[in-house]
Amino acid sequence: MTDDPLPFDDALDERQVPVARALARATGHLSTTATSRMETDLPWFTQLSAEDRSWVGLIVHAGIKNFVDWLVTDTTTGSAPSGHTLASAVFGAAPRELTGVITLQQTVDLIRLSIDVVESDVDALVPAEHVPAVNNAVLRYGREVAFATAEVYARAAESRGAWDARLEALVVDAVLRAETDESLLSRASALGWRSPDGVTVVVGSAPRTAPHRSDNDVFTEVRRTARAAGMDALCGTQGTQLVIVLGRVSDPVAAAATVAHLFADGPVVAGPLAPGLARAHASAHAAAQGHRAAAGKTAVTRPVHADDLLAERVLVGDEAARTHLVEQVWRPLTARKELVETLVAWFESGGSTEGSARALFVHPNTVRYRLRQVAEVTGLTPAAPEDAFTLQVALVVGRQEDASASSDTHSTPSN
Repeated sequence: MTDDPLPFDDALDERQVPVARALARATGHLSTTATSRMETDLPWFTQLSAEDRSWVGLIVHAGIKNFVDWLVTDTTTGSAPSGHTLASAVFGAAPRELTGVITLQQTVDLIRLSIDVVESDVDALVPAEHVPAVNNAVLRYGREVAFATAEVYARAAESRGAWDARLEALVVDAVLRAETDESLLSRASALGWRSPDGVTVVVGSAPRTAPHRSDNDVFTEVRRTARAAGMDALCGTQGTQLVIVLGRVSDPVAAAATVAHLFADGPVVAGPLAPGLARAHASAHAAAQGHRAAAGKTAVTRPVHADDLLAERVLVGDEAARTHLVEQVWRPLTARKELVETLVAWFESGGSTEGSARALFVHPNTVRYRLRQVAEVTGLTPAAPEDAFTLQVALVVGRQEDASASSDTHSTPSN
């Protein structure tokens, strides 16, 4: 009884046909043997789910089966298939997600085990005179599959990197837009974000990347720097701005100082501390508006806290800064009328204690005492130029707010 012809019989000479036939017939046996060996020799294999073990088995079967095709092609044409062709033949049956389940090292272990199985059984499969040639072919095939494996994992890593970059951009954009929900936290968690609280957003000009570099290179440096300082980091670009979200932070300015050198020249602004990523939009807003407003200052420390730019932020239309000055500066001052009167007199007299005292008909020491009270109540020192500017703006917006509220009250018709 003769064997039925195989597709490659006509391409081989009479000496090669028995070898190819023997290997083709033994494919199932070799696959079964390899699967059994995996269960005993590879501890991680038994820890996979049933579905993943099935996919791994298909890969091993495809690899052994493809060896026959590879051997025939190499024998008849003198050139083996490309690494890309081998990658498609061996790994094409499995889903792409499997690269996230099985590590590259584990895949190498699979290849090594499959080669060992073929080498162990080749003596019983092919005529003795062909054993050395087949063993040599197995080694060459193993090398080619190893290169194909590296290609598969490299492409998977590149795809994951591109996906992570898109996901990170979505998270940072959601923080900036105040579109925070449960999906934001799950996305951030997928990117390795571990910070339940202590979040600040830092904004500055994005560095110009060299032709051989990309934004991802800058982001990688940011994450490495933040990690070394014990912080989490998420990065994104908004136009010409680089936005960095830092987690596990206790001091926003100190945290911003850690990554300040990664921004381009110009102001670097740290937003106020937020209790978590879901509330970080307020920090992001303050930092973005602070970066916009900082252009109006002749000198800005780098980095600077967004709350140190409240007056400048009011001038560029930041309603949050306006509200902050009204609630945190104006209201506490108006609770003690004499403090507002003293502050107004101080500014109108050009910062003269004696002039303020004459205008108020009080002793100069009384003026000094009240100015100290202003500093204690607001945290702003009237004698310091920058604080004086912020106090003056607070007086203006406070009067405007009260006038607006009074106007609204009078315009409301009575019942």
